[in-house]
Amino acid sequence: MKKTFTCIDAHTCGNPVRVVAGGGPILKGNNMMERRLHFLEEYDWIRKGLMFEPRGHDMMSGSILYPPVDPANDIGVLYIETSGCLPMCGHGTIGTVTIAIEEGLVIPKVPGKLRLETPAGLVLIEYVQEGAKVKSVKLINIKSYLAAQNLTVNCPDLGEIKVDVAYGGNFYAIVDPQENFKGIENYSADQLISWSRTCRKQMNEKYQFVHPEDSNINGLSHFLWAGKTLSADATARNAVFYGDKAIDRSPCGTGTSARMAQWHAKGKLKKGDQFIHESIIGSKFKGTIEEETTINGMPAIIPGIEGWAMVTGYNTIFIDDTDPYAHGFQVI
Repeated sequence: MKKTFTCIDAHTCGNPVRVVAGGGPILKGNNMMERRLHFLEEYDWIRKGLMFEPRGHDMMSGSILYPPVDPANDIGVLYIETSGCLPMCGHGTIGTVTIAIEEGLVIPKVPGKLRLETPAGLVLIEYVQEGAKVKSVKLINIKSYLAAQNLTVNCPDLGEIKVDVAYGGNFYAIVDPQENFKGIENYSADQLISWSRTCRKQMNEKYQFVHPEDSNINGLSHFLWAGKTLSADATARNAVFYGDKAIDRSPCGTGTSARMAQWHAKGKLKKGDQFIHESIIGSKFKGTIEEETTINGMPAIIPGIEGWAMVTGYNTIFIDDTDPYAHGFQVI
């Protein structure tokens, strides 16, 4: 059989977003996490076919839209990318909302606002629209927190490095400049990618990372390497590794949430402060701490992340069962 998927492509501050506007499977579940588990059980071939080569590439990221479970909300979002079916994706949310509003895929109950059901929980959206264009999107993310400090891993070439692990929708290992790591400005993206694969594997073998309120969210998936900013108005800069070969071209929304949670727990950031996070290519997200809260007795924050996206085109994509590469491939 040949399956047809209608897709709309965009990029959020440089990182791709492919929204499946037609052809997504009907999923069972009482929330988006249950729908995600159903998707992983029966339909993960769709993610692989649309995200990996030859229809996608190593950095590809996307989403599929669903009616909300709760009629008080506007829409449900399932995140798909080369790294898996993520609980939450910040740059993906900004791109998805931009596409959904500009292309009329959702009619907001309240103009300028959306209530998004995601596998990680309810995400609130505020967007600014001028004419047909969405100029900016701000998401109020789920609870984010610092999960662990000063963990160690033996990194090839560098030796032992210390990392903090924080959750912002996904679990992030955060590598700040230190004796054996001088900052991302001193290394190539190729080095960061190679080190990240090895270090992530070691970290998941050595430690366990499980969300205290949902055990379906587990495992360290991303590495965030820090360094000096390119512009004077930026607070911090990062290069986020995900998948097996990808460095996020955007500042990374869940990564920014995780890093703000790290800074807040260490007393470096408080409610009311602005956190301008810069990506490896210099694009920026504006981060804020919307609320200070707790999760399972630990300090946590509700982060706000603001950015922009641009729609780049339309795709009608076929996945044909007679194609030997129907379900995609990756060359590492």
